[in-house]
Amino acid sequence: MKHADMKSAVSFFANVARLPQKGLPVVIEADAEQRAALAEAHGLLSVEAYRAELLVASWKRNGVKVSGRVEADITQACIVTLDPVPAHIDEPVEALLLPEDSKLGRQGFEGGGEILLDADGPDSPETFSGDTIDVGALAEQFFGLAIDPYPRKPGASLGAGEDTGSAENEFQQKLRSLLGKS
Repeated sequence: MKHADMKSAVSFFANVARLPQKGLPVVIEADAEQRAALAEAHGLLSVEAYRAELLVASWKRNGVKVSGRVEADITQACIVTLDPVPAHIDEPVEALLLPEDSKLGRQGFEGGGEILLDADGPDSPETFSGDTIDVGALAEQFFGLAIDPYPRKPGASLGAGEDTGSAENEFQQKLRSLLGKS
């Protein structure tokens, strides 16, 4: 998936043609409209706060490394009761990107060339085209991955409530008496 194809509520395009030597710091603080769009895009009841602090820096000859954190306060619907479940997201962001026409990218993935990757480090590089990268959409990807797919209110269980437990026992008792087993 290319970043240029994605539309994000928190898009922030960083020009990577001339990055400062120490990197380009980017802070994205979502406003109410952006938070509402994030909530809708990720199936959340609401996003109360969203902040991404990123550093966009040069990597290798013409690649880009994006690192930082995305933090958010969200409210999801409990999968059992549908009651609101508040959650806090604090997710590290690490990504390597290479220009589409990069030799390193082409050789590493198609021509059998070697790209050494750290198993605990960022994923293999993605590609971008042009001079800009939507680091906001990238941060949103990490935000999306950090959301609990099965939010559960404390104490809520997937089993039926206590009342139906006794009803099942009554049903089982009647069934036994009908079958003549005690």
